[in-house]
Amino acid sequence: MGVPAKTKKEVKGIQKLNKLFKDVRVELKKVHWPTRKELLIFTTIVLISIFTVGVFFWFLDTGFSALLRLVIR
Repeated sequence: MGVPAKTKKEVKGIQKLNKLFKDVRVELKKVHWPTRKELLIFTTIVLISIFTVGVFFWFLDTGFSALLRLVIR
């Protein structure tokens, strides 16, 4: 007697899942992981950029608000 069809599907699904995890491991080995120093530098750059853009939009918003108050009055 053969194996029921549902069980064959389950086995095939498990094999696909195993292949997926093996492929993920292979790809993760190819990734260039930053060193602690690189991570600190990149994080600092991102935080400074966020702060700079935030200040820029704050000034822009303040200027437009003042201009709108002059127009409305």
